[in-house]
Amino acid sequence: MRHPSHLFSVCRAVVLVWGLSAVLACVEARPVRLMAVGDSITAGADFFSCYRYPLWEKLFAAGYVVEFVGTQTSETRVGPLAHEGYGGKNTEFLAQAVPAHFREHPADVVLLHSGHNHSVEEQPVAAIVAATERLIAAFRAVNPRVTVLLAQVIPAGKLPKYSYLPALNQELAALAKRLDRSAQRVMLVDQATGFDWTTDTVADKVHPNARGAAKMAETWFRALRGILPPPAQAFAPRRIAYERVGETELQLHVFDAAAAPATATRAAGTSRARPAILFFFGGGWTHGTPIQFYPECAHFAARGFVAISADYRIASAHDATPFDAAHDARAAVRWIRAHAAELGVDPERIVAAGASAGGHLAAASALAGGDEDGAADQRSVSARPNALLLLYPVLDTSAAGYGHALFGERFAELSPLEAMNTAPQRLPPTLIMVGDADRATPVATAKRFAALAQAAGRRCEVVVFPGGGHPLYSYRDGGEPGRSAVLAEADRFLASMPGFAPVH
Repeated sequence: MRHPSHLFSVCRAVVLVWGLSAVLACVEARPVRLMAVGDSITAGADFFSCYRYPLWEKLFAAGYVVEFVGTQTSETRVGPLAHEGYGGKNTEFLAQAVPAHFREHPADVVLLHSGHNHSVEEQPVAAIVAATERLIAAFRAVNPRVTVLLAQVIPAGKLPKYSYLPALNQELAALAKRLDRSAQRVMLVDQATGFDWTTDTVADKVHPNARGAAKMAETWFRALRGILPPPAQAFAPRRIAYERVGETELQLHVFDAAAAPATATRAAGTSRARPAILFFFGGGWTHGTPIQFYPECAHFAARGFVAISADYRIASAHDATPFDAAHDARAAVRWIRAHAAELGVDPERIVAAGASAGGHLAAASALAGGDEDGAADQRSVSARPNALLLLYPVLDTSAAGYGHALFGERFAELSPLEAMNTAPQRLPPTLIMVGDADRATPVATAKRFAALAQAAGRRCEVVVFPGGGHPLYSYRDGGEPGRSAVLAEADRFLASMPGFAPVH
């Protein structure tokens, strides 16, 4: 059992071996703090879509590290994203309420979209513009170098109530021009052009549907890309559907292997066949996104792997259970093996990896019984991976473990620890990485799992990170230095197995 002395000391050790590139990975700037300010269109609700999550996803995939700040929160696929959006409130309300909240949570960039919640009879344009100017002054008083992205607001079909919006947008453009300074930017963002309320809103003709929210996110993204420092790395995986369940299409996000000498890979019908590593995101089987593991996929793709991050059904997005998620995980492994030739993958060198609930799914895919859950034409294809990399995985789903309420009386069907009591021979070579401050996956549980594996003659290593919690690192905040420490251990483990050694 290995005990890195600390995540930061491990990162320093990596620097000694890898040089400047590891330094850049370990020393990462703090996230850019974004504050989204507005009304219900900013806040979101259960009957329409909001731009904040698709914007966060675009930024993360492009390599930017950002943090949404504010005193309000609403749930998204990756959990709560903070904001300053207030349903039913107008700009005058925001000018009174938000400055105090900005002092609590100062931001680098403000995304300001406000102008609804008046009626044309009020002749509100002058008052809205004046309140907008007060807001910007308040932001500058707290952070003199704040950048304000001031939106021309989206049109609405609720007429004549919102017929003042075109005039308002003209005045907001003039305000941005008047207030913009080289060191205190106020940049106009045209959310109005191209937004069609007849196709981009829900039935109320005001709030965005999924298409409208995606348009708003793309417009904000283009504006942010013009002002944020260039990211260290951007990601552009291919997306391939591997399963359809009803109306839900599940995709694999594929990072193709970088070119590597043929001698670095073992042939499987062709010298170009590569090992594959398949990641399952964390989130308690209720939340999460495949983009969590984009940086890790890029790491392994650069080292000669075909690296893949899989989507699977979760409760918040699909009203799914962990049993549905486990089915999807096995389907993903099976699909990769069945399509190995077109992916350039060696079907006998597939690593399943994951964090928390995703680590549970990776382990369950290896330890589950037969292949009876597969499609009829694929049941002859094994769903078992050839190795496991498990980051703080849920190993015990019993009442004494984690997540038992989601499994109920059927917990033993998907408890990796229970499977080790009954069929440890199914376990492939496995690395478990866990922190000694982790309450969801206690070190004692990981040790017990490893002891059962080793008693059955199976290879299972546990690496304990002193002070590490659950998660070991926060991917939404950049992940360093923890990510580099974890990847160094993963590289070491894979290098010890013929055919899996990363190519540097």
